[in-house]
Amino acid sequence: MNVGELEIDQSLLTPVDAIRVRGARTHNLKNVSVDVPRNQLVVITGPSGSGKSSLAFDTIYAQGQRQYMQSLSLYARQFMGGLPRADVQTVDGLQPTVCLDQNFRNRNRRSTVGTITEAYHYLCLLMAKVGRIHCYGCGAPIQQQTPQQIRDRLLQLPERTKLMVLAPMVVGQKGAHQDTLKLIRRERLVRLRVDGQICDIDSVPEMPVGKTHDIEAVTDRIIVREGVDERLLEAIETAVRLADGKVTVCSLPPDNATTSDAWDEKSYSTRYACAACDIHYSEVSPRTFGFNNPFGSCETCGGVGDEFTFDPAVVVGDRKRSLADGAIVAWDGLSKAAFRKQLQLLQPVLELIGHRVDQPLDQMSDAGWRTFVHCYDKATPGLLAILERELATSSDDDRLDQLEQTIDRVVCHACNGSRINDQARAVFVGGKHLGDIVAMPIEEAIEFFASLSFEGDDLAIAEPLVAEIRSRLDFLVRVGVGYLGLGRSADTLSGGEHQRVRLATSIGSGLTSVCFVLDEPSIGLHQRDNDRLIETIRQLQAAGNSVIVVEHDAAMIEA
Repeated sequence: MNVGELEIDQSLLTPVDAIRVRGARTHNLKNVSVDVPRNQLVVITGPSGSGKSSLAFDTIYAQGQRQYMQSLSLYARQFMGGLPRADVQTVDGLQPTVCLDQNFRNRNRRSTVGTITEAYHYLCLLMAKVGRIHCYGCGAPIQQQTPQQIRDRLLQLPERTKLMVLAPMVVGQKGAHQDTLKLIRRERLVRLRVDGQICDIDSVPEMPVGKTHDIEAVTDRIIVREGVDERLLEAIETAVRLADGKVTVCSLPPDNATTSDAWDEKSYSTRYACAACDIHYSEVSPRTFGFNNPFGSCETCGGVGDEFTFDPAVVVGDRKRSLADGAIVAWDGLSKAAFRKQLQLLQPVLELIGHRVDQPLDQMSDAGWRTFVHCYDKATPGLLAILERELATSSDDDRLDQLEQTIDRVVCHACNGSRINDQARAVFVGGKHLGDIVAMPIEEAIEFFASLSFEGDDLAIAEPLVAEIRSRLDFLVRVGVGYLGLGRSADTLSGGEHQRVRLATSIGSGLTSVCFVLDEPSIGLHQRDNDRLIETIRQLQAAGNSVIVVEHDAAMIEA
């Protein structure tokens, strides 16, 4: 052979049309040799114990995994461990293998249908980019605005409208606030509003220390007309600087008399904050909605959607009964003195919601019931707070056993199972927050996303994100799990459901030239859904993949 010449084995250039298994002896296999067509849908069937799974999973898939491990460097392999060689003579023509079996090993409570399919990640991005923020205190819309944007909105008012720009420096705080008055003087501002009354800085009324007060510095008084742009902007910027991003503007239409009750008052903020409730938001980003991220997870349940505590459904036996009539099961067996003591502990919260001990519990409003059960304020402790305190302090073993019988995993009362915190639940798309969307059955969610409409810049941002989400939802419906919700915890899925969710994920990933090995995916499906599943698997095969299915279903075998 001359230098530079290379002799090539022509057999290596022959296209491989099958996975060739020779001498398989795994488990019940007795020296089996078989050719499995590549890029086809192939079913392995037979009676129990005939070696179907041994051929598909313990030979073909196991050898594929082992060959992948061998392709890694020695440095990488030392961290991953080795895989034993399948009991087979040779396996040729093997593609990269992916196993979708029912032996679901990942029982992580922090994994959901949405995170498995990655639809949740696109949802977080959608909410962060086009979601509308509302205050979770009062429900008012919240938008981040610059001083220039606030000025431009005010200049849209009718000409000759009178404006008074104020900086809310003290809101509902006790004290004499002399430091605040000194700061106002240092800024050379001469007017302020104290507890709703306008006064000069040198004639401020006395403010009793024990009472709450509101102090707002008047940064300017302006009449809307041509040429006031810079002056108005300067007044707004001063208010924003003094009041930590907040500004209040009182306006009086030109045809109104100058009376205190005629002024229209609005609050603005240069931050994500509700000026009325003084609730401030951090910058909204995809991590705001991540329940596995401390920025977005519910503070009460830590992002798992439930909590291990007293179950109200068990603690309260019959809501048609009153407290005095023994509605609380956890109080059964108490002495008369202990029973009266428990009623006395509940008296403050009952007075707060306006309920008597002799009234049936079902007469409470929904809000009153939530307060009665879940209030953890020290001055007005609710039912669960009192029971938890008794559980922590009681030394009576019998009483402790009785209390522990009413403890269970229950849906988190703070996030209602959505896993995300108040701020994340205050962002809406199409009138629903993220918790509402992931709680919908997937088939209903498809209709919701089909009904969404966006305009302007939001359209360019939302269109590709919604397309990705709908694509993943469509795949889930095709494989027969359209009744699930994206928020469904992975550890509550059956083996068949989890396999079909992973199958939908594989289809959406767009992989080609891969060998997929499935384990009876049709288990538990209605015939209509089974037909959809077969069609979906056919699409997976048509994309250039080999699909090997261990199956007993006649329709799958015929396909």
